[in-house]
Amino acid sequence: MTKPVRLLVDGDACPVKDEVYRVAERHGLHVVVVSNQWLRVPPSPMIERIVVEQGPDVADDWIAERADDRDIVIASDIPLAARCVAKGAHVLRPDGRLFDERSIGEIKAMRDLMTTLRETGTITTRNSAFSRRDRSAFLSALDTLIVRLKKRS
Repeated sequence: MTKPVRLLVDGDACPVKDEVYRVAERHGLHVVVVSNQWLRVPPSPMIERIVVEQGPDVADDWIAERADDRDIVIASDIPLAARCVAKGAHVLRPDGRLFDERSIGEIKAMRDLMTTLRETGTITTRNSAFSRRDRSAFLSALDTLIVRLKKRS
């Protein structure tokens, strides 16, 4: 029997948790929200809250160690995404863009370049604010990805 699709959420800074819960409920999927602080989650046997120890990357480590090719990881953290993609997981950003084998190298290189440019003062801009359009793109991408993975099983 094939393992069911599961959603792993990097919960500390995720702006689309409520959307994840709604989509997961509609599809009957298990959600695991991982954070290093207590977060409120809806009361549901399908939603599991994992609170890890405080520390850099502890929640990321928990997710990366458990992610596999039947999981959808919701995260904007690029190093976490790279680790999960390497294990075959499907990683979706809160703005609806998918991290995959083809894009992760370029995305990591761009992140490193932008970090260097910010540190040297060459640029001072940050990412744009999360928008309704981003939220809509996320919902569409998540639903499409879930349907695709369910068809594979």
